Amino acid sequence: MPPFAPAQPDRDTGDADARSTGARMERLEQIMARLRDPETGCPWDLEQDFASIAPYTIEEAYEVADAIERKAWGELRGELGDLLFQSVYHAQMAQEAGLFDLADVIGAISDKMVDRHPHVFGSESRDKTADQQTADWEARKAAERGPARVLDGVALGLPALTRAVKLQKRAARVGFDWPSTDEVVAKIAEEAAELVEARDRLTEAEVAEEFGDLMFVMANLARHLKVDPEAALRAANAKFTRRFQRIEDWLAEAGKTPAQSDLAEMDALWNRAKAEEKSGGKKAAAK
Repeated sequence: MPPFAPAQPDRDTGDADARSTGARMERLEQIMARLRDPETGCPWDLEQDFASIAPYTIEEAYEVADAIERKAWGELRGELGDLLFQSVYHAQMAQEAGLFDLADVIGAISDKMVDRHPHVFGSESRDKTADQQTADWEARKAAERGPARVLDGVALGLPALTRAVKLQKRAARVGFDWPSTDEVVAKIAEEAAELVEARDRLTEAEVAEEFGDLMFVMANLARHLKVDPEAALRAANAKFTRRFQRIEDWLAEAGKTPAQSDLAEMDALWNRAKAEEKSGGKKAAAK
């Protein structure tokens, strides 16, 4: 490996070549290779493998989504860099194992994007709706996979709600789907009743199974309503955090903590926070 000489930060060099995308990618590759160097690298990085790094990759993807959700554009650049580093990390380990390298990764995704957009890079007409382009995309993916079972290829590592929606979409393509939300809502009521019954007479494992069934049908309802369940739950988490922090603020004004309060008081403050948000939203809409 060539000797590693860290460059000065890009903003200080004034060197156009050093600021090019290619030069920056090369520098990032060198940094990663140095971190994994058996003699001079970082002990922690040297202990890692694909499985141990995968959770960090997922975490970084969520941090990108979080920055976008909060419209924290000043943070997004850094979060995207963290996610890019994950790809470089996996590529470095693959190169060490003789599997492939970063150039192969970049080449593969470039080829895939060209192949899957013949209406842009080929002779097909661009005069298509977004739905038709999505259908064509899925058809090309299926052709690439070759003969396979309907649910093959839905990644096991996806968040459970996201994977549930993808599995249901695959099944729906071959007609295994409820025709409307009415049937889905009826199934939710059925699964909820089974969960309540299970709570009183079944084992913990059986209760967990019934809960999973209910969550799966909830994901199906989200799909029918064209709602991203992961995004909806993230928004609900953010709303809960916001309102509970208002409860803490009001309790602090009274010289108390949540632990010194009780459910009745905190529930009343919750309703106050809810009303405050709704009135704030109406004022913003009026403007």
